[in-house]
Amino acid sequence: MPNGKPAGVPCVQLDERLRCRLFGTLERPAFCDSLRPSADMCGNDRAEALVLLGRMEIATAPWAVVSTSAMKDSPPRVLPVLDEP
Repeated sequence: MPNGKPAGVPCVQLDERLRCRLFGTLERPAFCDSLRPSADMCGNDRAEALVLLGRMEIATAPWAVVSTSAMKDSPPRVLPVLDEP
């Protein structure tokens, strides 16, 4: 994905088991290689990791502003970005 991966879109390099096809190769993007597992990103198990990563994607999406409560224990709430009149 030469222009980056948009929020909410699975990486095209994930296989059917959701594993990176480029892991350990020179073709793997520098950004992906720079990611290091942490409790904030991975949680305690796969289910928690998917929730945390989903929240990160929502929080960094260019098309939305996320209320602060979305980053706590409640489900994410996406607020539309409104243009100034």
